[in-house]
Amino acid sequence: MSVFATLVEQLADLLRPLLGLSAAAAAIIAFTALVRLLVHPLSRAAARGQKARAALQPRIAELRRKHGKNPEKLQKAMLELHAEEKVSPLSGCLPSLLQLPAFFLLYHLFSSGTIGGEPNTLLTHQLLDAPLGGRWADALGDGGVFGGAGLVYLGLFAVVTVVAYFSYRLSRRMTEASAATAGAAMAGAGADPQVPGAAAMGGVMKVMPFMSFFTLVTVAVVPLAAALYVVTSTTWSVVERSVLYR
Repeated sequence: MSVFATLVEQLADLLRPLLGLSAAAAAIIAFTALVRLLVHPLSRAAARGQKARAALQPRIAELRRKHGKNPEKLQKAMLELHAEEKVSPLSGCLPSLLQLPAFFLLYHLFSSGTIGGEPNTLLTHQLLDAPLGGRWADALGDGGVFGGAGLVYLGLFAVVTVVAYFSYRLSRRMTEASAATAGAAMAGAGADPQVPGAAAMGGVMKVMPFMSFFTLVTVAVVPLAAALYVVTSTTWSVVERSVLYR
């Protein structure tokens, strides 16, 4: 963690002549962009996997028709199908999972008073009037909603709300298209839509578009530095998905 702290400090020093105390915030945004660039090949692979899984829907519908009353046999047959076509059902999760270490690193870095036995000087950095180690509760206690730090959080909440709305629209369009494809495939194969797992999958697909709004909760409870990572990464995701899944 001390090595990463040194890197952030050095990058902040380079940006300080232009951004002053907000240089560390800009360094975090740059770090987030680097992480997203590193996992971008996996995001592209996930997009290809999503399209490949959509192409498998007719064959999956046939499996549901044949093994709908035997969940274990259905699951085994579906796993064999994905293995045969070299399509991983979990490939879409990899980009998100690989970003978690970076998020937790920032979280701990800006939650610790000391690093390597020395005072954590990163906690002296700010984004405008909001300390990078502070939380929304701290901003409310120091000036209220419309205080200097409170306004920074209002700005972040506004950005997250706009991004979440576009993410919601994109996710809803994707889930509706996927549901339509699956429904048509099942109908064409004469499959029973009430086979085990179909209702649960439908429920998940209805909830998924709203998941992006939970980012508001994350931004409110984590240190501002980690919140910046979340906001930047979420914005990147929406832009990336709109390009890769069009």
